[in-house]
Amino acid sequence: MIRQTDFFLEGDRRGVLLIHGLTGTPTEMRMLGKGLNRAGFTVHGMQLAGHCGDAEDLLATDWRDWYASVERAADALRAKVDHLFVGGLSMGALLALKLAAERPDDIAGVGVYGATFRYDGWSIPWKARLSFVLPLIKRLGIARERMFIEQPPYGLRDERLRAQVSAAMNSGDSTLAGLPGNPWHSLADLRRLSKEVRRQLGDVVAPCLVAHASEDDVASVRNARLVIRRVSAPAQLLLLDDSYHMITIDRQRRTLIDHSVRFFNTIAPARRATALAG
Repeated sequence: MIRQTDFFLEGDRRGVLLIHGLTGTPTEMRMLGKGLNRAGFTVHGMQLAGHCGDAEDLLATDWRDWYASVERAADALRAKVDHLFVGGLSMGALLALKLAAERPDDIAGVGVYGATFRYDGWSIPWKARLSFVLPLIKRLGIARERMFIEQPPYGLRDERLRAQVSAAMNSGDSTLAGLPGNPWHSLADLRRLSKEVRRQLGDVVAPCLVAHASEDDVASVRNARLVIRRVSAPAQLLLLDDSYHMITIDRQRRTLIDHSVRFFNTIAPARRATALAG
């Protein structure tokens, strides 16, 4: 059964929509969200369709459902703010870029965190790199129950946090740290989404902060450089040398928060409170 785990942090008229990754949860965006909120931003850490339940809940959805849930969340937040930013981690970064490409008049800036167009990090086994066959497997309707089980280091350089996340993933409660693996059919949809977003990168005209771990275990820096190279917008590259894939919660999360706050502030500065005359 799917449980609702999204969060909303009230701030000023500048909003940030945060999008978690495939099989993840809004929890992986919460520390970033709190940091942005302390800087004045209104933040919604959304929950993607089909997530925070079991594998069957996820398999009942595809990438179009995930993106549709992003659009609904963006519409709701846009109604509350004057400036709307969007940021996403891993697959969430692809969904954020797609939103920016399709809604250039609505999105003021994009946080592209650990973008994953391809699983090509140093910890990915060779079998998992054969993902190009997964769309065919899904079309044939076979291997629906199969999944790639997550392996250490789980995107985390911080060993203490890694142990906590590992325990949470294997607890049976997917709201804590997501599912323990990625269903093959869901990975097939990620590949379709990746292909779609690659085609749309040139339509992204909102400024982008592209943050990536220099030793990303899941998705190499080539993913970040693809974004820098293809978007039509000004893009800043932030490489983090003491984190792995989950940069929103790993060792340099405060660095990521600080850079995100500064980046969004340069686009939409906080308004100074006007003192009332006595």
